[in-house]
Amino acid sequence: MADINKQLAELSRGADEILPEGGLKEKLKLDRPLNVYVGFDPTAPDLHLGHTVVINKMRQFQEFGHNVIFLIGDFTALIGDPSGRNVTRPPLSREQIELNANTYKEQVFKILDPEKTIIDYNSRWSTELGSAGLIKLAAKYTVARMLERDDFAKRLASGHSISIHELLYPLAQAYDAVNLKADVQMGGTDQKFNLLVGRHIQQSYDQEPQIAFTMPLLEGLDGTQKMSKSYDNYIGITEPPNEMFGKIMSISDELMWRYYELLSFCSLDEINTKKKSVQDGMNPRDVKFELAVEIVSRFYDQKIGEQSKQEFIERFQKGSMPDQIIESDLKSNDGEMPLSHILKHAGLVKSASEAFRMIQQGAVKIDGQKIEDRNTIIKGGSTHIYQVGKRRFAKINLLN
Repeated sequence: MADINKQLAELSRGADEILPEGGLKEKLKLDRPLNVYVGFDPTAPDLHLGHTVVINKMRQFQEFGHNVIFLIGDFTALIGDPSGRNVTRPPLSREQIELNANTYKEQVFKILDPEKTIIDYNSRWSTELGSAGLIKLAAKYTVARMLERDDFAKRLASGHSISIHELLYPLAQAYDAVNLKADVQMGGTDQKFNLLVGRHIQQSYDQEPQIAFTMPLLEGLDGTQKMSKSYDNYIGITEPPNEMFGKIMSISDELMWRYYELLSFCSLDEINTKKKSVQDGMNPRDVKFELAVEIVSRFYDQKIGEQSKQEFIERFQKGSMPDQIIESDLKSNDGEMPLSHILKHAGLVKSASEAFRMIQQGAVKIDGQKIEDRNTIIKGGSTHIYQVGKRRFAKINLLN
């Protein structure tokens, strides 16, 4: 296996926390392949770029020869992860879970090496646990400790209820670590509590506790909320390449560097060089082009990545799109807003009736696509470039 210090440097890049401090180095000193896993509850049919932050890290562990387990949480999805939630998640049907799980298996191999990836399901052991086993598992942790977690504390303080089944979620996830004999469990920063419960439960089963390895949560297109289908601010990894390219180009220049840090395979030195080039006068749009080509190429191929760039240029720049477009935030009404209102608030038209007239004339575009429906509704949490005629442009972040 590779040199320990080299592994540690590469694996630690971009990590938010690796607990306990120094623990990963001690695990690497065992000089054997580590059991590294990430659990994904199949709560939505497709993976998005936010998921790939931790999947990219799994790929790194693979490249260093470790055992990587992509765990599909078909059992824990029945409970619903309360992490970061201020209300109880709605339950999913078994049919929904199975359908979503099948798409996850297909999509994850766009990043992970299928020959080196173990796919498993936590229903394999959790279903067999039974009522008696669940009671024994629940006896290994206290309610007081469970209520220490931040999201539960906030819900109690605000008067929102916590269902009993939600208290079981961290224990069910911890039981995964026991059955997988995990050396390392990874997740987003919102999973820190669950990962630490896993360490505690492993010790109660006389196992060496896992390393809790958290990666930052990727912000969505709005630059504020985490990327999520629930917020409609995501970039799906199975989206058509042109759509994927256009969405990446729609993010703010500031958010672009965050995406470089968490999604790009460029080295830190390469990213710093790009930052200096922008500081010295290079148009940040050109650096964003490079990021968009890299990401689209990862899920398709280099040729398609370059084609997407050329088609984007033809759609936008040949239409005389200015290099600098005014960007502004707009608060939606109940999570959405009619296109006509957005055009008016952005100063692209003087009235809703003018907006309707321009749409009817085919003079209104969103991200380069002509809009024909005058009743188009735009969802909150989205960022788009709006165009009226040949010379009026605005980049609007529609907030929830």
